[in-house]
Amino acid sequence: MPTVSPEDLENPWSYSLRLPHDPRAAAIARITLRAVLARHDMGELTDPATLVTSEMVTNAYRHTTGPAEMRIRAVEEGRLRVSIWDTNPDIPPPFDKPPALFDRSAALAEAAANTKATYGRGLLIVRICADNWGGYALADELFGISGKLLWFELAPTPCDAFGIAA
Repeated sequence: MPTVSPEDLENPWSYSLRLPHDPRAAAIARITLRAVLARHDMGELTDPATLVTSEMVTNAYRHTTGPAEMRIRAVEEGRLRVSIWDTNPDIPPPFDKPPALFDRSAALAEAAANTKATYGRGLLIVRICADNWGGYALADELFGISGKLLWFELAPTPCDAFGIAA
């Protein structure tokens, strides 16, 4: 388990990566995320973070025609926040509202009932693995950027394949 020193709390870190509209963007995002987490001793978050990030970057590629950007940062108590910006202003569920109390359980039931699906399950993976998520549209006036920003957070104890803390 990573240890967080008082210095880390005073000097939080953040990395950004601009991703072109390219089918290889999800792989580049995964490689970058793995390197950052390893360097900051957050390796236990690598599997769920790369899975969820990959799904979100893939969605940005599939549902936009422009670039995307990934931001990785440490937040309080050793939590990880990954944000993905893209040029499409439409916020998909579940990011359009805060997670419900038993959303992870509902997502697991939905996944179990729909085992034959071959696509369209990326945001279901977010609901199963992420501890928190959200999203908001960005107005054209905000720093000249439009589109949306979707984010998720993971706590130091990752979920396993069944959504149960390890």
